[in-house]
Amino acid sequence: MFAKWGRKELALYGGGGAGLGAALLALAPSPWIWSAALPLGFSILVAWFFRDPERAIPGDPGALVSPADGRVADIETVDEPSFLGGKALRVGIFLSPLNVHVNRSPARGVVRHREYRAGRFLAAYDRRAVEENESCALGIECEGREPGRPIKILVRQVVGVAARRIVCPAAPGDALERGQRFGMIKFGSRTELWVPADAGFACRVKVGDAVRGGATILGTVEGLR
Repeated sequence: MFAKWGRKELALYGGGGAGLGAALLALAPSPWIWSAALPLGFSILVAWFFRDPERAIPGDPGALVSPADGRVADIETVDEPSFLGGKALRVGIFLSPLNVHVNRSPARGVVRHREYRAGRFLAAYDRRAVEENESCALGIECEGREPGRPIKILVRQVVGVAARRIVCPAAPGDALERGQRFGMIKFGSRTELWVPADAGFACRVKVGDAVRGGATILGTVEGLR
């Protein structure tokens, strides 16, 4: 299965590379048949990047699942005044070009906030990238166990040195299920989960852990339904 947001690249680069490789195999003189390896290899890489495997989504209502594939790069307490309104625990995930780049919602809820910010294209592992790179943040309001007291979380897509396009069609008012695809970042990136410091979030991962979008539980919030 391939990401729907990569159909244009798959047709243009994947299909084009495969067609050129096949033509070279069929028409190139025997000493030059090896030249078909480059376009064929490129088409395989494009297809690999835009893969979008199905995932088994955990059923625990209190679970917050990883919004992306990759490795946990940092876990820090930071300020988030625009949607969460105070201190939050931020779990940053670094995605290499070899990871699946489709982003998934950490929990079931309704999008209440969306903030796109233009910026730089520093390497995603560069500490400055967190503050200076282009990004798109989604604030999601999740139903809590106590009536009238929703739990807010925020997920943020941050570009990397090779990533030049954030895809995020989700908008305020959209309902998302846990593990539902909401966008992707093309060619290397960083994705973050932000949880209010007072939400009772029990983090289950540590820096360096490998995670899978929609499948790995980053932690649990007891009051989440």
